[in-house]
Amino acid sequence: MAVSIREYRESDTADAAEIWNAVVEEGAAFPQTEPLDQRSGREFFLSQSRTGIAFDDETGEILGLYILHPNNVGRCGHICNASYAVREDCRGRHIGEQLVTDSMERGKELGFRILQFNAVVKSNTPALRLYQKLGFTQLGTIPGGFRMKDGSYADIVPHYHEL
Repeated sequence: MAVSIREYRESDTADAAEIWNAVVEEGAAFPQTEPLDQRSGREFFLSQSRTGIAFDDETGEILGLYILHPNNVGRCGHICNASYAVREDCRGRHIGEQLVTDSMERGKELGFRILQFNAVVKSNTPALRLYQKLGFTQLGTIPGGFRMKDGSYADIVPHYHEL
C-alpha cells in the first residue's frame, strides 16, 4: 500500500473524527475526553496550523492524521506541538512515522523552530521508539502526569526536536 499525506479537507471530517475519536476512547494517549462530532471536528481540524491526512494512494481511504499548532504564545510561539492518530487496523505500517516526518517538515515551513510533545504516555512504547529513532530528545519523566481512562495515573515523557 502506498501512502501519501495531504492537507485536511472539510470532506475528510467524518473519517478524521472517527480515527481521532478512537484514540480518545482508548483513553491512553490523548488528553481529550470528549469525542468530536461533525461540527466540532470540522472546527477543531480547521483551527490547527495544519491538519495532515494520511491516505491510501489507490483507494483514497483515510488511514491517519496529525494536528500541528503552536505549543504556546508570544516569546514561545516558535515552538509547535503535534498529535498523531492512525486507524487501529493500519498501525504497525510506518504510517505514524510518515505523519511525524511530514509534521516536522510542515512545521519548519510554517516558521516553527522546535516541535515539542508535552505528554507522551510512558506506556506508549511504539511512540517512544519512533521518537527516539527520529532523533527527538527526551526531557525526563513527569510522574503521574496523565490520567488514564480507568482513573489511574501514568507517567508522561516530554520530548522535543529542533526543526
